[in-house]
Amino acid sequence: MKQAKRRFDLRLVVQLAFTALSNGYIAGFRHGKIYQGPLKQLCLPGLNCYSCPGALGSCPIGALQAVIASRDHSMSFYVLGFLIAVGALGGRVVCGFLCPFGLVQDLLYRIPLPGRWKLRRLPGERALSWLRYAVLLVFVILLPMLAVNFIGQGDPWFCKYICPSGTLMGGVPLVLLGDGFRSAAGLLFDWKLALLAFTAVFSIAYYRPFCRFVCPLGAVYGLMNPVSLYRYRLIRERCVDCGACRKACKLGIDPVRTPNDPRCIRCGACVRACPHRAILPGLTLQRGGGGCGGKCAACGKDCARPRQ
Repeated sequence: MKQAKRRFDLRLVVQLAFTALSNGYIAGFRHGKIYQGPLKQLCLPGLNCYSCPGALGSCPIGALQAVIASRDHSMSFYVLGFLIAVGALGGRVVCGFLCPFGLVQDLLYRIPLPGRWKLRRLPGERALSWLRYAVLLVFVILLPMLAVNFIGQGDPWFCKYICPSGTLMGGVPLVLLGDGFRSAAGLLFDWKLALLAFTAVFSIAYYRPFCRFVCPLGAVYGLMNPVSLYRYRLIRERCVDCGACRKACKLGIDPVRTPNDPRCIRCGACVRACPHRAILPGLTLQRGGGGCGGKCAACGKDCARPRQ
Protein backbone atom coordinates (compact mmCIF):
# COMPACT_ATOMS: atom_id res chain seq x y z
CA MET A 1 0.00 0.00 0.00
CA LYS A 2 2.81 2.42 0.83
CA GLN A 3 4.48 1.67 -2.51
CA ALA A 4 1.22 2.24 -4.41
CA LYS A 5 0.63 5.49 -2.53
CA ARG A 6 4.14 6.66 -3.31
CA ARG A 7 3.73 5.96 -7.02
CA PHE A 8 0.41 7.78 -7.15
CA ASP A 9 1.95 10.77 -5.42
CA LEU A 10 4.75 10.72 -7.99
CA ARG A 11 2.18 11.17 -10.77
CA LEU A 12 0.68 14.09 -8.87
CA VAL A 13 4.13 15.66 -8.48
CA VAL A 14 4.73 15.34 -12.23
CA GLN A 15 1.35 16.95 -12.94
CA LEU A 16 1.99 19.84 -10.58
CA ALA A 17 5.55 20.37 -11.82
CA PHE A 18 4.62 20.42 -15.49
CA THR A 19 1.66 22.74 -14.91
CA ALA A 20 3.87 25.16 -12.96
CA LEU A 21 6.65 24.97 -15.53
CA SER A 22 4.41 25.48 -18.57
CA ASN A 23 2.59 28.38 -16.88
CA GLY A 24 5.61 29.95 -15.23
CA TYR A 25 5.51 33.45 -16.70
CA ILE A 26 5.10 35.24 -13.37
CA ALA A 27 5.08 38.71 -14.91
CA GLY A 28 1.90 37.83 -16.79
CA PHE A 29 0.04 37.21 -13.55
CA ARG A 30 1.55 40.31 -12.00
CA HIS A 31 0.49 42.67 -14.80
CA GLY A 32 -2.54 40.83 -16.22
CA LYS A 33 -0.97 40.44 -19.66
CA ILE A 34 -0.49 37.48 -21.98
CA TYR A 35 3.06 36.34 -22.71
CA GLN A 36 3.80 36.75 -26.44
CA GLY A 37 7.48 35.87 -26.59
CA PRO A 38 9.13 33.38 -28.97
CA LEU A 39 8.16 30.34 -26.86
CA LYS A 40 4.49 31.04 -27.65
CA GLN A 41 5.11 29.74 -31.18
CA LEU A 42 5.62 26.25 -29.74
CA CYS A 43 2.81 23.91 -28.77
CA LEU A 44 2.54 22.25 -25.38
CA PRO A 45 1.18 18.69 -25.27
CA GLY A 46 -1.78 19.32 -22.93
CA LEU A 47 -4.83 21.56 -22.95
CA ASN A 48 -2.85 24.61 -21.85
CA CYS A 49 -4.65 27.84 -22.77
CA TYR A 50 -2.77 30.38 -24.89
CA SER A 51 -4.57 33.18 -23.04
CA CYS A 52 -3.38 32.16 -19.60
CA PRO A 53 -1.20 35.05 -18.35
CA GLY A 54 1.48 32.60 -17.31
CA ALA A 55 1.38 30.30 -20.35
CA LEU A 56 4.76 29.97 -22.06
CA GLY A 57 3.47 27.90 -25.00
CA SER A 58 0.33 27.32 -27.02
CA CYS A 59 -2.48 24.77 -26.80
CA PRO A 60 -2.40 22.53 -29.90
CA ILE A 61 -6.19 22.62 -30.24
CA GLY A 62 -6.22 26.41 -30.07
CA ALA A 63 -3.34 26.65 -32.53
CA LEU A 64 -5.05 24.27 -34.94
CA GLN A 65 -8.28 26.28 -34.82
CA ALA A 66 -6.45 29.56 -35.34
CA VAL A 67 -4.94 28.30 -38.58
CA ILE A 68 -8.14 26.61 -39.84
CA ALA A 69 -10.17 29.76 -39.14
CA SER A 70 -7.63 32.01 -40.83
CA ARG A 71 -8.50 33.44 -44.23
CA ASP A 72 -4.85 33.07 -45.32
CA HIS A 73 -4.23 29.45 -44.32
CA SER A 74 -6.25 26.24 -44.34
CA MET A 75 -4.22 23.76 -42.30
CA SER A 76 -1.29 23.77 -39.89
CA PHE A 77 1.07 20.94 -40.74
CA TYR A 78 3.20 21.83 -37.72
CA VAL A 79 0.31 21.28 -35.31
CA LEU A 80 -0.81 18.10 -37.07
CA GLY A 81 2.73 16.77 -37.00
CA PHE A 82 3.04 17.71 -33.34
CA LEU A 83 -0.20 15.89 -32.43
CA ILE A 84 0.78 12.80 -34.40
CA ALA A 85 4.29 12.71 -32.90
CA VAL A 86 3.11 13.14 -29.29
CA GLY A 87 0.28 10.66 -29.77
CA ALA A 88 2.56 8.11 -31.42
CA LEU A 89 4.99 8.32 -28.51
CA GLY A 90 2.59 7.95 -25.60
CA GLY A 91 -1.05 8.25 -26.61
CA ARG A 92 -3.12 9.61 -23.75
CA VAL A 93 -0.26 9.46 -21.26
CA VAL A 94 -0.31 13.25 -21.83
CA CYS A 95 -3.81 13.35 -20.32
CA GLY A 96 -2.69 11.43 -17.25
CA PHE A 97 0.54 13.31 -16.56
CA LEU A 98 0.93 16.55 -18.53
CA CYS A 99 -2.47 18.21 -18.95
CA PRO A 100 -3.17 21.09 -16.51
CA PHE A 101 -6.94 20.71 -16.76
CA GLY A 102 -6.60 16.99 -16.14
CA LEU A 103 -4.80 17.91 -12.92
CA VAL A 104 -7.66 20.24 -11.95
CA GLN A 105 -10.19 17.45 -12.38
CA ASP A 106 -8.04 15.01 -10.42
CA LEU A 107 -7.82 17.43 -7.51
CA LEU A 108 -11.55 18.11 -7.56
CA TYR A 109 -12.32 14.39 -7.47
CA ARG A 110 -10.25 14.11 -4.29
CA ILE A 111 -12.81 16.26 -2.45
CA PRO A 112 -14.61 13.82 -0.14
CA LEU A 113 -18.29 13.05 -0.64
CA PRO A 114 -20.57 10.38 0.83
CA GLY A 115 -20.05 7.12 -1.03
CA ARG A 116 -23.41 7.23 -2.79
CA TRP A 117 -22.52 10.62 -4.32
CA LYS A 118 -19.36 9.33 -5.97
CA LEU A 119 -20.51 8.04 -9.34
CA ARG A 120 -18.74 5.13 -11.01
CA ARG A 121 -20.81 5.02 -14.19
CA LEU A 122 -23.47 6.97 -16.05
CA PRO A 123 -26.31 5.61 -18.19
CA GLY A 124 -25.11 5.36 -21.78
CA GLU A 125 -21.56 6.17 -20.76
CA ARG A 126 -19.92 4.24 -23.59
CA ALA A 127 -22.05 6.00 -26.20
CA LEU A 128 -21.38 9.39 -24.56
CA SER A 129 -17.64 8.80 -24.91
CA TRP A 130 -18.04 9.24 -28.68
CA LEU A 131 -19.20 12.82 -28.09
CA ARG A 132 -15.63 14.07 -27.91
CA TYR A 133 -15.06 12.98 -31.52
CA ALA A 134 -18.11 14.98 -32.56
CA VAL A 135 -16.69 18.01 -30.69
CA LEU A 136 -13.37 17.52 -32.49
CA LEU A 137 -14.98 17.28 -35.92
CA VAL A 138 -17.64 19.98 -35.56
CA PHE A 139 -16.22 22.63 -33.21
CA VAL A 140 -12.50 22.28 -33.90
CA ILE A 141 -12.50 21.60 -37.66
CA LEU A 142 -15.75 22.18 -39.53
CA LEU A 143 -17.18 25.32 -37.90
CA PRO A 144 -13.88 27.29 -37.92
CA MET A 145 -13.42 26.25 -41.54
CA LEU A 146 -16.94 26.86 -42.87
CA ALA A 147 -18.63 29.44 -40.60
CA VAL A 148 -16.69 32.51 -41.75
CA ASN A 149 -17.49 36.22 -41.95
CA PHE A 150 -17.59 38.40 -45.05
CA ILE A 151 -13.78 38.60 -45.25
CA GLY A 152 -13.36 34.83 -44.92
CA GLN A 153 -12.26 34.77 -41.27
CA GLY A 154 -13.68 32.13 -38.93
CA ASP A 155 -13.83 31.81 -35.15
CA PRO A 156 -12.05 29.33 -32.85
CA TRP A 157 -15.39 27.79 -31.88
CA PHE A 158 -14.20 25.30 -29.30
CA CYS A 159 -11.98 27.79 -27.48
CA LYS A 160 -14.52 30.60 -27.72
CA TYR A 161 -17.72 28.79 -26.79
CA ILE A 162 -16.84 25.58 -24.92
CA CYS A 163 -13.38 25.11 -23.43
CA PRO A 164 -13.58 25.29 -19.60
CA SER A 165 -9.81 25.03 -19.38
CA GLY A 166 -9.46 28.30 -21.27
CA THR A 167 -12.03 29.93 -18.99
CA LEU A 168 -10.23 28.79 -15.84
CA MET A 169 -6.65 29.43 -16.94
CA GLY A 170 -7.18 32.39 -19.27
CA GLY A 171 -10.56 34.08 -18.90
CA VAL A 172 -10.87 34.21 -15.12
CA PRO A 173 -7.30 35.46 -14.40
CA LEU A 174 -7.51 38.12 -17.11
CA VAL A 175 -10.88 39.39 -15.89
CA LEU A 176 -9.59 39.53 -12.31
CA LEU A 177 -6.26 41.14 -13.18
CA GLY A 178 -6.99 43.43 -16.12
CA ASP A 179 -9.43 46.33 -16.17
CA GLY A 180 -9.78 46.15 -19.93
CA PHE A 181 -10.74 42.50 -19.88
CA ARG A 182 -13.14 43.07 -16.99
CA SER A 183 -15.06 45.73 -18.90
CA ALA A 184 -15.20 43.54 -22.03
CA ALA A 185 -16.63 40.49 -20.23
CA GLY A 186 -20.25 39.94 -21.14
CA LEU A 187 -22.80 37.22 -21.80
CA LEU A 188 -20.28 34.99 -23.53
CA PHE A 189 -18.03 35.05 -20.49
CA ASP A 190 -21.04 34.29 -18.26
CA TRP A 191 -21.85 31.28 -20.45
CA LYS A 192 -18.27 30.01 -20.29
CA LEU A 193 -18.21 30.57 -16.53
CA ALA A 194 -21.40 28.50 -16.17
CA LEU A 195 -19.84 25.66 -18.20
CA LEU A 196 -16.74 25.80 -16.01
CA ALA A 197 -18.81 25.71 -12.82
CA PHE A 198 -20.82 22.74 -14.08
CA THR A 199 -17.66 20.87 -15.06
CA ALA A 200 -16.03 21.60 -11.71
CA VAL A 201 -19.01 20.45 -9.65
CA PHE A 202 -19.48 17.36 -11.81
CA SER A 203 -15.76 16.52 -11.41
CA ILE A 204 -16.17 16.25 -7.65
CA ALA A 205 -18.63 13.37 -8.01
CA TYR A 206 -17.52 11.81 -11.30
CA TYR A 207 -13.94 11.19 -12.39
CA ARG A 208 -12.78 13.45 -15.25
CA PRO A 209 -16.08 14.13 -17.06
CA PHE A 210 -14.52 16.65 -19.43
CA CYS A 211 -11.80 14.19 -20.46
CA ARG A 212 -14.33 11.42 -20.98
CA PHE A 213 -16.97 13.19 -23.02
CA VAL A 214 -15.78 16.54 -24.38
CA CYS A 215 -12.02 17.00 -24.79
CA PRO A 216 -10.99 16.97 -28.48
CA LEU A 217 -7.31 16.75 -27.60
CA GLY A 218 -7.93 13.53 -25.67
CA ALA A 219 -9.89 12.26 -28.66
CA VAL A 220 -6.86 12.74 -30.92
CA TYR A 221 -4.41 11.11 -28.52
CA GLY A 222 -6.87 8.32 -27.70
CA LEU A 223 -6.93 7.19 -31.32
CA MET A 224 -3.22 6.43 -30.97
CA ASN A 225 -3.40 4.57 -27.65
CA PRO A 226 -3.37 1.10 -29.26
CA VAL A 227 -0.35 1.84 -31.47
CA SER A 228 1.76 4.27 -29.43
CA LEU A 229 5.31 3.35 -28.46
CA TYR A 230 4.46 3.61 -24.76
CA ARG A 231 1.52 1.34 -24.06
CA TYR A 232 0.21 -1.36 -21.76
CA ARG A 233 0.52 -5.06 -22.43
CA LEU A 234 -1.48 -7.85 -20.86
CA ILE A 235 0.50 -10.98 -20.02
CA ARG A 236 -2.32 -13.48 -20.39
CA GLU A 237 -0.36 -16.30 -18.70
CA ARG A 238 -0.21 -14.28 -15.49
CA CYS A 239 -3.82 -13.08 -15.42
CA VAL A 240 -6.21 -14.98 -13.12
CA ASP A 241 -9.23 -12.78 -13.94
CA CYS A 242 -9.53 -11.52 -10.36
CA GLY A 243 -10.97 -8.19 -11.49
CA ALA A 244 -8.60 -6.07 -9.38
CA CYS A 245 -7.51 -3.95 -12.36
CA ARG A 246 -11.09 -3.32 -13.43
CA LYS A 247 -12.07 -2.19 -9.93
CA ALA A 248 -9.07 0.13 -9.73
CA CYS A 249 -9.83 1.93 -12.99
CA LYS A 250 -11.76 5.13 -12.32
CA LEU A 251 -12.65 5.41 -16.00
CA GLY A 252 -14.60 2.16 -16.03
CA ILE A 253 -12.24 0.34 -18.41
CA ASP A 254 -11.61 -3.39 -18.28
CA PRO A 255 -7.82 -3.60 -18.89
CA VAL A 256 -8.01 -7.36 -19.43
CA ARG A 257 -10.20 -6.85 -22.49
CA THR A 258 -8.72 -3.58 -23.76
CA PRO A 259 -5.44 -2.64 -22.02
CA ASN A 260 -4.99 0.23 -24.49
CA ASP A 261 -8.55 1.48 -24.69
CA PRO A 262 -8.84 4.95 -26.34
CA ARG A 263 -10.35 6.23 -23.07
CA CYS A 264 -7.31 5.18 -20.99
CA ILE A 265 -5.18 8.07 -19.66
CA ARG A 266 -2.33 5.74 -18.61
CA CYS A 267 -2.54 6.74 -14.94
CA GLY A 268 -1.17 3.35 -13.88
CA ALA A 269 -3.90 2.44 -11.38
CA CYS A 270 -4.54 -0.92 -13.05
CA VAL A 271 -0.82 -1.72 -13.14
CA ARG A 272 -0.45 -1.06 -9.41
CA ALA A 273 -3.63 -2.98 -8.54
CA CYS A 274 -2.69 -6.21 -10.31
CA PRO A 275 -1.24 -8.68 -7.75
CA HIS A 276 0.42 -10.78 -10.45
CA ARG A 277 1.98 -8.05 -12.61
CA ALA A 278 -0.12 -9.17 -15.54
CA ILE A 279 -0.32 -5.62 -16.95
CA LEU A 280 3.03 -4.12 -17.85
CA PRO A 281 3.65 -0.59 -19.13
CA GLY A 282 6.60 0.63 -21.09
CA LEU A 283 8.33 1.05 -24.43
CA THR A 284 9.93 -2.41 -24.44
CA LEU A 285 8.09 -5.21 -22.66
CA GLN A 286 9.25 -8.64 -21.75
CA ARG A 287 7.50 -11.59 -23.29
CA GLY A 288 6.11 -14.53 -21.41
CA GLY A 289 5.77 -14.82 -17.67
CA GLY A 290 3.51 -16.85 -15.44
CA GLY A 291 1.50 -16.63 -12.30
CA CYS A 292 2.93 -15.97 -8.89
CA GLY A 293 2.47 -19.47 -7.51
CA GLY A 294 0.69 -18.08 -4.43
CA LYS A 295 -2.64 -16.68 -3.31
CA CYS A 296 -4.14 -13.70 -5.10
CA ALA A 297 -4.24 -10.67 -2.80
CA ALA A 298 -7.33 -9.33 -4.54
CA CYS A 299 -9.63 -12.34 -4.85
CA GLY A 300 -8.10 -14.99 -2.57
CA LYS A 301 -7.81 -17.59 -5.35
CA ASP A 302 -4.81 -19.87 -5.60
CA CYS A 303 -2.61 -19.31 -8.66
CA ALA A 304 -1.37 -22.71 -9.78
CA ARG A 305 0.94 -21.37 -12.45
CA PRO A 306 4.63 -21.34 -11.50
CA ARG A 307 6.47 -18.19 -10.47
CA GLN A 308 8.86 -16.96 -13.15
